[in-house]
Amino acid sequence: MSRIGRMPIAIPAGVTVEVAENNKVTVKGPKGTLERVLPAEMEIKVEGAEVVVSRPNDLKKMKSLHGLTRTLINNMVVGVTQGYEKKLEVNGVGYRAQKSGKVLTLSLGYSHPVEMTDPEGIETALEGQNIIYVRGIDKEKVGQFAAEIRDKRRPEPYKGKGIKYADEVIRRKVGKTGKK
Repeated sequence: MSRIGRMPIAIPAGVTVEVAENNKVTVKGPKGTLERVLPAEMEIKVEGAEVVVSRPNDLKKMKSLHGLTRTLINNMVVGVTQGYEKKLEVNGVGYRAQKSGKVLTLSLGYSHPVEMTDPEGIETALEGQNIIYVRGIDKEKVGQFAAEIRDKRRPEPYKGKGIKYADEVIRRKVGKTGKK
């Protein structure tokens, strides 16, 4: 049995979980509403203040979908109660970020500033000029937008310049040494 898949998901106070046909799960909470269509083979039941996911048989595909389905529902519940946040750091001389309205402007050593608009349901916030917070209720969208920001200038291994996640460790390399 899947160790993650068989764990029930506790529904906190103020959160409602509804399962419609074709396993369309809607989670409403204090921070907003999330909807997702989950694999039709899984059986999702709301029992009191818990959500239980069960699988029809022990085929390899069903085993792998079991844990996934449970985790996706859990991420939705956590999203509407606490929300998700990714922290990015901009490192480098002259590299900085600015925010005006919904537009994040990044100066990353290119000949032009890079402008990014916050997608639906995601908000970015700045702390100083070099720390960016990406916040939202959908874990997948928060991670995706943070990855897109990081992609504008990935950290390089020699000086460590670029945009990195706050918890990311950059493997540093030693530069060239002259001949003797």
